[in-house]
Amino acid sequence: MVHVLSSRILLRPTDPDRSRSFYGDSLGLPVYREFGTGPERGTVYFLGGGFLEVSGRAAEPPVPGLSLWLQVADVRAAHEELSARGVEVSRPPLREPWGLVEMWIRDPDGHRIVVVEVPADHPLRHRP
Repeated sequence: MVHVLSSRILLRPTDPDRSRSFYGDSLGLPVYREFGTGPERGTVYFLGGGFLEVSGRAAEPPVPGLSLWLQVADVRAAHEELSARGVEVSRPPLREPWGLVEMWIRDPDGHRIVVVEVPADHPLRHRP
């Protein structure tokens, strides 16, 4: 069995400064650590129980498929805050058939970010 001590998602953006501005300024993610120098330096952000590292540079946008799932306490408040910061919302908050309230946004390279609220009455909030 693999004993995982820590984990993070690694993103190699096409424009590192633009992505750092999006994740740090627009989304307001707090910085865990930074390393290296220059435009391709690394920045690691807190993501609740995990981390998101933005470092290096990709020659072209990534292949579609990666989605980030960010749970928040109040998705409607997040919608107002992110909209006020100029973040384009792909889909406003809606309650899904499975009971979660989801809003969709995209990062500068097109990665879909699902901002989700787990309502008080949802089974994820209760233990059997």
